[in-house]
Amino acid sequence: MTAWAIVVAAGEGTRLAAGVPKALVPLGGRPMLAWSLEAALGARSVAGVVVACGDSWLEQGEELVRSIAGKRGRVCGGGPSRHASVRGAIGRVGGDTDRVVIHDAARPLATPTLFERALDGLERAPGAVCAVPVVDTLKRADGDVVAATVDRSVLWRAQTPQAFRLGDLLDAAAGGGEGITDEAMLLERAGRTVVLVPGDERNIKITTPADLELAEAILRARGR
Repeated sequence: MTAWAIVVAAGEGTRLAAGVPKALVPLGGRPMLAWSLEAALGARSVAGVVVACGDSWLEQGEELVRSIAGKRGRVCGGGPSRHASVRGAIGRVGGDTDRVVIHDAARPLATPTLFERALDGLERAPGAVCAVPVVDTLKRADGDVVAATVDRSVLWRAQTPQAFRLGDLLDAAAGGGEGITDEAMLLERAGRTVVLVPGDERNIKITTPADLELAEAILRARGR
């Protein structure tokens, strides 16, 4: 089976206040997007990658993707929502593709191993999500008053990459993507099975300057 990666990179990253789109924020001396591209292309099952860029930096995105991915990379403009960006990117994947693995550029510390784990999960189900178990004690609140302690034993924190059989994803997406926060929700709504595969605590999402500092520290620990 042939798989393509989709990297969603259309977010502006206003909370980073970096003056450039989030995917172009420097991390380890390189644009953040570069790390996700290399991780996706380093997975043995991934034939190519499509990046959904913001319209304001589409040309820069094309140059970056070309420099890293060469003929294995393609670019499309991002849509008004995550769902729209992914749908646009699906239209650019290779014609013989039957699996896609979707990743957020805001998680630049993903590894090729995570992409492979997600794709391997498709042997068991139409969708597979990298995730880590919740380890903190969780409180449900009424305003600022604790209402209850939540059972964390059944709770997981979803990450990307997330992999899907393309036909199942397109069928599930036909119902619309209003309110979704990841593509797994589409399959869940359609009653399709989504399995969890081991994620990585270091696969953090970059949202604030503090997250960026932590990502820099993780890269230094990796010798990058």
